[in-house]
Amino acid sequence: MTVRSPAALDLTGLRTLPSQVWGGIRLVPLVREEPLTDLRLHPRFFGDGAGPVLGHVAVAPRTAYTAYIPHAFVATWTRDGSPAAAYGTQLSTAGPAGPPEHTVRLHLHRRLARREDRDRLRFLPLHLALEGYLALHFGGPSVMWEEWSRRAAAKGLSPRTEEAYTGAEVAGLADALRVFEIHPGQCGVLLHTGDTLAAAFVVPHPEDYRLLHPTLVQDLFGELVHHHALFAGPLPDFRARIPGPGIGSLADLRAAAQEEERRWARFHDATMAAGLLGPAYTWQRVYRMGRFTLSRFLPAFVPKEENHIGETITDERGRTAYLKTFRLSETQVRRGHLLDRLAAQDWHLGATAAAMGLREGELGLRLEHAGFGALLRQDVLDRYRKENRRRAERS
Repeated sequence: MTVRSPAALDLTGLRTLPSQVWGGIRLVPLVREEPLTDLRLHPRFFGDGAGPVLGHVAVAPRTAYTAYIPHAFVATWTRDGSPAAAYGTQLSTAGPAGPPEHTVRLHLHRRLARREDRDRLRFLPLHLALEGYLALHFGGPSVMWEEWSRRAAAKGLSPRTEEAYTGAEVAGLADALRVFEIHPGQCGVLLHTGDTLAAAFVVPHPEDYRLLHPTLVQDLFGELVHHHALFAGPLPDFRARIPGPGIGSLADLRAAAQEEERRWARFHDATMAAGLLGPAYTWQRVYRMGRFTLSRFLPAFVPKEENHIGETITDERGRTAYLKTFRLSETQVRRGHLLDRLAAQDWHLGATAAAMGLREGELGLRLEHAGFGALLRQDVLDRYRKENRRRAERS
């Protein structure tokens, strides 16, 4: 795997259309003027749809990734630019009846991305991105300063866990996807909950999107997305208003309508989606696929701002053929921020605290609140707590 320099997402070739609203859910269609024909995606479902599927993937020696993994995507491509066909789609027709709720089936995977043929790759959508976030500085302290515990030396950040919600638990999402109008040429969607950008999903071809559109309800979403959908009231619908003066023909009306569409797209991309499209990300290449590259990316972990992780398939010019993102909660952003700052200072607590404008004890307690307290020696944590109480009493 190789890491590229920070760069922003490139959605060249995708056009934003006016949104559709269902309760607290806003769905913004993305349309390709020229669909990609030499790369195709299709789903591969695990189990019979009768119960939850727990996936277990060995990602490194003595290291495994375990998560709810209902399906995989299979990418098929051609090397000479000729059209590729979606290959081997498996549909699940099972109903809701199934095993008891406490029963969870385990599905073993050899890799997160595994080549199955010369021009075919099976990968686990979104889990490439999530594993990249969980693996962030997973080995723990690079230098064993005296504050770190024996566990930090022996296990690092193992086990590392995060919580997420399935799309079925996001209020209104299933209904929105069911009544959503799929446009001709549509190859993606930007999903907002409570007018907060929750996720982006892009595929190479309109036929792929029609096939994969229902899988959004099986995706994973962060805590912030779930809460916004649950507590948000009905969202306003942005309706175009074309003034009567100056409209003297159908051509004038068509031009005015097209200008309103362009105005909506400029507003959405510059304002509502700026938190995803504006920042630069750190990229990690996962697999080469002819002229395409499968990669995952991490944000800069800036607290109190939008932070998205995700995975892409890009062509030789860096343009996005496939995209799936996950918005991190503020707690998850703080964890990533702390780990990045520690790694930048070789895990020296004093130097990291000084770089962040904190006292060493404050940094230690932040680590504990973020769930990393077990990495510190117990006597060190007790000292930090005692110092904090004394300062609180004096103030």
